[in-house]
Amino acid sequence: MRDIDRRTTERFGIPSIILMESAAAAVAREVASRFTEGLREKSMLVLCGPGNNGGDGAALARILYLMGAHVHLALFGHFENTKGDARINFEIARSICEGCKSKSTSHPDAEVFELSGNSPGSLSFYECNSEEEMHQFTSLEHDIFFDAIFGTGLTRPLSGIHLEAVKYLQRIHETGTGHSQDMDSLVVSIDIPSGLNADSATPIGEAVRADLTVTFTAPKPANVLPPASEFCGELAVADIGSPCNLIIESPSGLYLVEADDARRWLVRTRYTPDSYKNTHGHALVIAGSRGMTGAPALTANAAMSAGAGLVTIATPSSAQTAVAAHAMPEVMTAALVENEKGAASFDAMKQIKKFAERANVIAIGPGLTAEDESTRKLVRAVVDERTTPVVLDADGLNSLSPWPDDLRGSPQRPLILTPHQGEMLRLLGTDDKEALSDRVNAARDFATKFQIILVLKGARTLIASPDGLVFVNPTGNAGLGTAGAGDTLTGVITGFIAQEFGAMKDEADALAATIAAVYTSGMAGDMAAEKLGMRAMVASDIRRNLSAAIRALDREGEMP
Repeated sequence: MRDIDRRTTERFGIPSIILMESAAAAVAREVASRFTEGLREKSMLVLCGPGNNGGDGAALARILYLMGAHVHLALFGHFENTKGDARINFEIARSICEGCKSKSTSHPDAEVFELSGNSPGSLSFYECNSEEEMHQFTSLEHDIFFDAIFGTGLTRPLSGIHLEAVKYLQRIHETGTGHSQDMDSLVVSIDIPSGLNADSATPIGEAVRADLTVTFTAPKPANVLPPASEFCGELAVADIGSPCNLIIESPSGLYLVEADDARRWLVRTRYTPDSYKNTHGHALVIAGSRGMTGAPALTANAAMSAGAGLVTIATPSSAQTAVAAHAMPEVMTAALVENEKGAASFDAMKQIKKFAERANVIAIGPGLTAEDESTRKLVRAVVDERTTPVVLDADGLNSLSPWPDDLRGSPQRPLILTPHQGEMLRLLGTDDKEALSDRVNAARDFATKFQIILVLKGARTLIASPDGLVFVNPTGNAGLGTAGAGDTLTGVITGFIAQEFGAMKDEADALAATIAAVYTSGMAGDMAAEKLGMRAMVASDIRRNLSAAIRALDREGEMP
């Protein structure tokens, strides 16, 4: 981001102070949009560090005061130590106060300028280097609190007066109110909550817990990767004038999935007047075992609801009747040769190859069990002899753990793996959770080494591609931790890939379909939680909300 800011100035002649002004204006607009009556006469506290993040805060304080707010601007550090664009904005704020200080009687201990005429706004400027000096403004009533103490340059834990300021904002966030008891307070961080290292998903010490974070141009890793992202509250990404091509040219391999990504896929695979079940793809789901009959139905039902034209469940013969009872009537079932434990046997491979001739994608694993060597051999054979994309989940993954060194995906026959943390550790051949302490790089390394598409589930699911790009999915909630949600996600991915390869043929893009599926499924989960609450929702509620999620993303394309 620093490089993008620099090149914006060097290549396009946009002065850096204009970017700072644009950033401050963007924060003001974002906050004002949350109040139907605007910001006029609201009391605000802007806490600033001496660097550029503080400079953003100083420009913001001036803009807020011009909007009619009562603004208290506190600089942590000495004015003489500020530099560059930040210094200019602090100078402007202090000059306003010094030039008209005599006009204020309401805050005799502070330098205050009150607007003349009909505007009720006021601006005050404080220098703060001790807890005693901090008390003079923290004892005042405020409605909105702005954190502009430290931005993206912080790499070590806070200490001293800066730590005390962060703890003060933490208390405001925890209590939900400032000193004004008639309304909830709002804590807003500029660019990133102070105390976080912008490049790390792991907090490095105490940090502000914001209700809203307004970041600029593009998100930073700590804005979107938990647990650091949990400090950000709601995230808004503001355009401050950096040209889009600079972002596209940046070497970042980490991307935040947006609604437009899912929408583009839905538009590209829209139903046409001459489309029918075969053009929407046929999904073969190899799943289930005796006593594990719910998982294959959840997967197949989700694939069907996600838009696949045809779905067949291939399941051990002793489980077929129960699986068929759980499945939607539109889903077909087929019996597989099984072993004495009621799990699919390697002897079923001939049957599966016959079923696969009509399929555009195979999903294997949910409820399959991986206890028997014959079943594990079957999974390996399905993967080795595939003629379509294969989605692996649950016992499909466990059957291949640790992941074989000689097993690779390919663009023509992609492998899509969907592990949760425990399954990922087994794929890596370890039980040391530290192996996933950096989820982004762990996912990237695995995907590039084995040339597969990896969907690493968890808080903020990651999609890693064979070329090393990693996509962070922002949809979904804790309610998705319910039983069967993983089977449902596998079904949605399978359904989307069936459509992709059924409709697009040689131009099919498994990665785009996977990204869209993860986003849409998470969105459906969010809609389910809105209706039912996270605690009471179940996996089938995710499937039931797929239609609403798809229509919300591409209403025009879903209308006849």
